[in-house]
This record gives sequence, C-alpha cells and structure tokens, in this order.
Amino acid sequence: MSRALPKYNKRRVALIGGAAAVVLSSAVIAGSALAGTPKSDSGAGARTLAAGGNTGVGTITCPDVASQLPAVPAAAQAEVDRNLTLLQTQINEADTRLKNTVGQGGPNFVDNAILGPLKDKRVSTIDRIAIAIGRKGTKPTGLDALAACTLNANGANGAGGAGSNAAGNAGQGRGKRKGQGQGQGQGQGQQANGSAAGGNTGAGTISCPDVASQLPAVPAAAQAEVDRNLTLLQTQINEADTRLKNTVGQGGPNFVDNAILGPLKDKRVSTIDRIAIAIGRKGTKPTGLDALAACTLTK
Repeated sequence: MSRALPKYNKRRVALIGGAAAVVLSSAVIAGSALAGTPKSDSGAGARTLAAGGNTGVGTITCPDVASQLPAVPAAAQAEVDRNLTLLQTQINEADTRLKNTVGQGGPNFVDNAILGPLKDKRVSTIDRIAIAIGRKGTKPTGLDALAACTLNANGANGAGGAGSNAAGNAGQGRGKRKGQGQGQGQGQGQQANGSAAGGNTGAGTISCPDVASQLPAVPAAAQAEVDRNLTLLQTQINEADTRLKNTVGQGGPNFVDNAILGPLKDKRVSTIDRIAIAIGRKGTKPTGLDALAACTLTK
C-alpha cells in the first residue's frame, strides 16, 4: 500500500501537469492571435480614415470671445450680445457639418470645408463686435486672434487635427465667380445645376451680383471704408474660385453649395452689412443690400 501511493501520486501529478500545459499552450496561441489582429488592424484603420477626410471624431473648440472684451458701453450691449450669440450659433452649425460629412473629402477636408469657413465667419462677427464697442468707446484691438478654432484632441483629421478642407467638410457647395468691378462682386446670378449633382466637377465659375452699382451716394467720410469692403468682396470671390479649382472631384451632391457658395454668401452678408453701416454713419443707411449676397455657379 505504501508503494502503491507514490505511483498513484506520480500519475496524478503527470495528469495535472499535462492538463496545465494544454491550457497554457491554448492561452499562448489565443493571446498571439488577439495580439496580432485587432490591435494592429484598428490602428491602421484609424490612420487610414484620418488620412482620407472627415473621420467624424471629436468636436470643434473655439476661443471664448466674451471673456476677452473690455467694458461694453450700454448703448452697444444689445449688438454685442447679438453677435456673441451668433458666434455660438456658428460653432453649433460647424459641429453639425462635422457630423453630417463623416467619411467625406480628402486629406484637408475638415480644415478647408469646416474650420476655414468657420474662421472667416468668426472674423466678420468679431469685427462687428469691435466696431459696436468702438462707436461708443475705445475700439478693442487684437480680437481677430480669437477667430481660429480647432478640432479637439480626439478629432484627428487629415489636416493635422485642427483643420479641415473648406471644400470637403460640408461635402456641398455653391460656386461663385469673380466680378469685374473694382473690389466688388459682379456676376450674372445664374444657378448651375449640373455640377452640383455629383460633387465638385470643376465645371463653371462663380458669379456674384455687383454691389457697387447698387449703392446710393457714398458720403466722402465713408468712401475709404466702403472702397475697402468692396475690394474685400472681390477678394472673397477670388478665394472661392480658387477653392472651386482646388477641390475638383471632392464631396457629395451638394458639395459646392455647402462648402463654397454657402460660406461665400455668409462672408458677403457681413461685408455688405459693413458697407451699409459705414454709409449710415454719415448719411442714410441703405437697405435691401443683403439680397446681393448670394452667388451662383455659372457654366
């Protein structure tokens, strides 16, 4: 009996050791398989998406403007508040575009189609805030540094995380053509229906209504500011034309409308508004000029 026990114990040890070896081998094999597949695949997938356009990851972050303002004169408070609200609306709209254009665009889609247009809108809105304060007090300077926004740390995009391609984000756009006037947008106002059907085909040019010819007599004291903004209108058309050329083949059915013509209209509304305000300071402020803001793609 005493000799049988050791043999039994030896067999039991052998069985337990063998079972343990099988379990260990299975664990090693499973671990190798897990280590070799999902991790590397997911990393590669993330890098590919990031390199290819809007990954839809992250949200848009912009510097706070209200906290950087000086004391606001009571007479300017309503206008300042209205434009501060508009700044938030612009961020919300950009966030919505970010979500609605996931997977669209090229490497710089988010920079050029979302962050770029958002910055342009913020520059104009922040400028209106500074002008409103300056009418009744000292106009603040340096606020334009607060215009640029970024995609937060979780939102890697092909443009390096903080930017987007103005033609890609909205995957939609509208075309506009540069006018022939001196710093003013001139155009025909013809809507192009062909290229919008399949993204930016690169066909056509951007046309905008002429603003200068629709202005009343400009007071001499306002002439310089009016001329400066008329020149800016032409610059905006030229930039939109450049975007149209640089984003050929990008976007969805409404790419040109949402990524080019839409942002261009927003800029023109702000610039035309500044022209009307400048004239109104020394004379009668013209009305109805906003109807000249929308541009079209001509074939």
